[in-house]
Amino acid sequence: MPLRANRQGRETSQNLVRRFSQKIKKSGILLEARKKQFKKRGKSTQLRKRSALRREKKKKEYEKLKKLGKI
Repeated sequence: MPLRANRQGRETSQNLVRRFSQKIKKSGILLEARKKQFKKRGKSTQLRKRSALRREKKKKEYEKLKKLGKI
């Protein structure tokens, strides 16, 4: 549902714009639009697999060094 702000009597255009912008702020439309604008993309499946393999390799390496007493 679009927001409307009709001119009231001898209201100036500046006051009309101010009233309209306050309506938008109070409704939360502006905040929602900004969140959608800067939404981050998720990682691709290949990138997730690669990072999981990297973590697994580091974990094994850490365990090996721990058993040898170097950590």
